[in-house]
Amino acid sequence: MTQQETAPVPALLRKTKQPKECFLIQPKETKEGATKTRRRRKKKITDVLAKSEPKPGTPEDLQKLMKDYYSTNRSVIELEELNLPDSCFLKANDSTHSLSSYLKEICPKWVKLRKNHNEKKSVLMLIICSSAVRALELIRSMTAFRGDSKVIKLFAKHIKVQEQVKLLEKRVVHLGVGTPGRIKELIKQGGLNLNPLKFLVFDWNWRDQKLRRMMDIPEIRKEVFELLEMGVLSLCKSESLKLGLF
Repeated sequence: MTQQETAPVPALLRKTKQPKECFLIQPKETKEGATKTRRRRKKKITDVLAKSEPKPGTPEDLQKLMKDYYSTNRSVIELEELNLPDSCFLKANDSTHSLSSYLKEICPKWVKLRKNHNEKKSVLMLIICSSAVRALELIRSMTAFRGDSKVIKLFAKHIKVQEQVKLLEKRVVHLGVGTPGRIKELIKQGGLNLNPLKFLVFDWNWRDQKLRRMMDIPEIRKEVFELLEMGVLSLCKSESLKLGLF
């Protein structure tokens, strides 16, 4: 009789305890799991960008950015005047080139061109990028193209405007590499004349640690468009200046 009485007790305990544990724990885990995955997705936007294949910039990209930038404060006629003909643009980098190979392709007669250049306070080619650090990288990477060309750093970090003005006054320079803000300032102060300029190249496709291109940074984008209106657009329309997207 004692065996019959004690046998059903553990069976009843198992039936009552197990369902309670399952039903109480499972809903909490699924809710917490859902919120955790949502939070993680928000933090991984840069990871998605890193995995996506970057598309090389095109002249259409520049034209569209200009229209978007000026659309709020320009009339339809003024916006049409910002349109640049296709002949203004050099072949864009298709992401297969190094800087030197790209510059050689867009300017095969560079050696002859620089030999004929003797105007001070000017350059034949400007390369515009987002920062001083990036400018130094570009200068190092264009050794094969530049040869004996005189290069000037046109950025604000550790270099005063007046120092750059004096350098441009003192000697003939062929290549300038720098940021749009400093280049703008040099033009304002009369230290840099754009008329002899033949090539303006944007460091368009390179991305920084936050995966931003130069034109993704609002202050850089603003300075680029202000620079374009300081004589660059009119030189492009007269076909004496060509634009390139590296």
